[in-house]
Amino acid sequence: MQWLENVRVVESPNYEDRPGNAEVDLLVIHNISLPPGKYGGDFVEQLFLNCLNPEAHPYFAEIADVRVSSHLYIKRSGEVIQFVPLAKRAWHAGTSNWCGRENCNDFSIGIELEGCDEQPFTDAQYDALIAMTGHIQAIYPAITKDRIVGHSDIAPDRKTDPGPCFDWQRFLAEI
Repeated sequence: MQWLENVRVVESPNYEDRPGNAEVDLLVIHNISLPPGKYGGDFVEQLFLNCLNPEAHPYFAEIADVRVSSHLYIKRSGEVIQFVPLAKRAWHAGTSNWCGRENCNDFSIGIELEGCDEQPFTDAQYDALIAMTGHIQAIYPAITKDRIVGHSDIAPDRKTDPGPCFDWQRFLAEI
């Protein structure tokens, strides 16, 4: 099923088998913080486990019933949590298109960084992201530098993440 070693596993119910002919050849970088712009806590984990309390914050009432997941989540500390086996289809991209191919969830790995569009990511996050990307590329060699994108690249009309504070040059230079 492809659970990575040396990461905390918290299995989300929000995944399924990939379509039979899907070759995993895309890595999608996201950002997420709950509540928006706030860090720490386990609200993202609760969201991915379908147990986010809609009364814990006004924003949560809007998203508590949303069913989403990501393969990996990298906290500001650099801690990595895996929610979905790499071989399975996580629900991270939504309506999406890359190079004329619809439904990017079918053929991609999703990594969420704890953050937002307006603030830089931490050194620990870049270190963890670089390490996780290397592990993923060893399993899926078709994921080359030109096949690593932001959520904004595959859903430009509705998404902006990982945002302008994500240092693509730094990240791509080190993988």
